[in-house]
Amino acid sequence: MKIDVAKLSSELLAGKRKALAKAITLIESKKAEHRKVAKELLEKILPYSGKSVRIGISGVPGVGKSTFIEALGLYLIDKGYRVAVLAIDPTSQISGGSILGDKTRMEVLSRRDEAFVRPSPSGGSLGGVARKTRESMFLCEANGYNIIIVETVGIGQSEIKVASMVDFFLLMQLPNAGDELQGIKRGVMEVANAIVINKADSDNMEKAQLAKKQLESALSFFLMSEGGWKVPVLLVSALEKRGIDNVWEVIEKYVRIKKSLGKFFDRRKKQAIDWMWTTVYEGIREMLLENKNVTDLAIDMEKAVIDNKITPSFAADAIIEKFKKTICLEDGL
Repeated sequence: MKIDVAKLSSELLAGKRKALAKAITLIESKKAEHRKVAKELLEKILPYSGKSVRIGISGVPGVGKSTFIEALGLYLIDKGYRVAVLAIDPTSQISGGSILGDKTRMEVLSRRDEAFVRPSPSGGSLGGVARKTRESMFLCEANGYNIIIVETVGIGQSEIKVASMVDFFLLMQLPNAGDELQGIKRGVMEVANAIVINKADSDNMEKAQLAKKQLESALSFFLMSEGGWKVPVLLVSALEKRGIDNVWEVIEKYVRIKKSLGKFFDRRKKQAIDWMWTTVYEGIREMLLENKNVTDLAIDMEKAVIDNKITPSFAADAIIEKFKKTICLEDGL
């Protein structure tokens, strides 16, 4: 079926949610003809994007991200905002299945007219999933959503990917005394603009306060303040709806400071360039994996590496050279 890009973009800019869902499905498609149409659509709506605050949220499994995001989303809607939630849900590299599975997510928030909740497509590389999430973010902004929340399942490099596409990155932790870093890598802590200790419920406040002190101590040892911004540690009970207002006040303050220093849009420009090169690398990787001559050689090289007949670096050079020759032959060079 032929897609009317002009009509879809018009409906998208008019704030129609069905148009947004259709547009995101389009950019998630792996069909070549759909990618071409998606590119045309993105070019049409791009001038109308960018007018939002983009918030990334990550944390250890079980920290209560969905409950927190729902509470934050409902709070922001009450303040007059329109909220879109995009969840990065990479496919398990072991089982091939979705990590989040069929988990019911944010039922109350998703029923609100002012909200849009969408999980990312499962499958493919994390880079590919992140690319689609970025494009979805632009579509949501063009559709009139002025708060975009990007959630990651909180494993591997997905947190860093999210931090590279948002204005404010929030890291969530549990109030587990004596385990202030909770297995989170230093690299992830370093990209955080604020840390939330969730589940600081009434009957858990003592543990939460101790965890707060430990995290503040850990931050003082290895985390430098970013341009005068001291990373705050906030206590929140998403279940009891406490501390949500404080989180939003911190985000607003951070955005206000960055804009006053002229760094807010500088960061977005850098993110756009980084995204361009990431997309280039992802595209080259896909081309390489789709080339039968290269993949056949890669199988031989993998075996040679395992058998200690060649070093990984020399094997990589051989694969790259094969790829270059194949490209030259296709171009008649």
